[in-house]
Amino acid sequence: MNAIIYCRVSTDKKTQETSLARQKQELLRLADKYHLNVIECIEEQVSGYEIDRDGIFEMLDYFSNNKAQCLLIQDETRLGRGNTKIALFHQLQKLNISIYTAIHEGELELAESDSMVLQIVGIVEEYQRKIHNMKIKRGMKKAISEGYNPRQNLSNINQAPGRERISFPIEEVVRLRSNNLTFDEITKTLNGLGYNVSKATVHRRYREFQNT
Repeated sequence: MNAIIYCRVSTDKKTQETSLARQKQELLRLADKYHLNVIECIEEQVSGYEIDRDGIFEMLDYFSNNKAQCLLIQDETRLGRGNTKIALFHQLQKLNISIYTAIHEGELELAESDSMVLQIVGIVEEYQRKIHNMKIKRGMKKAISEGYNPRQNLSNINQAPGRERISFPIEEVVRLRSNNLTFDEITKTLNGLGYNVSKATVHRRYREFQNT
């Protein structure tokens, strides 16, 4: 499993450079212990309350592009403090990133209070997504009842010789996807609008559209 090492100190004093070096060495030993392949070591000298950090965005790019699946930090405060820490833990949780710490000599053990906050954040986000999905569905139904025909927005990419393809508004799929809806949620929305289409078909047609 590919891993990213993230080291941080809060000031730019020369004396802190030894702390960064110590963090790096401890985490390299931890990676060796668990047979993790370290592909990048990111070092920063910045406050943990600051979320606008070059190293953080570099780290998230690796994870978002599936170039790494594990994060190594000395302890949870090295990633961040206060709300910044919770926000970053939540983002890493959504990306299914494993977190190992030197202080635990293994996988991170979150404090009960932090774990509870993350659960609440996850529940709130899920309900926000459901509400957003329902608003889109209601809006589409209202538009259709007023004469809007989404089939008119289909491009020629959905027209192919041979067996007739299932017709549905691919532009609506793209729009819903850009609003972070899952393919399962998009499929249910289309089904509710009268389009008898499967999630696999929606996903395949979306990929076809993206590749044109």
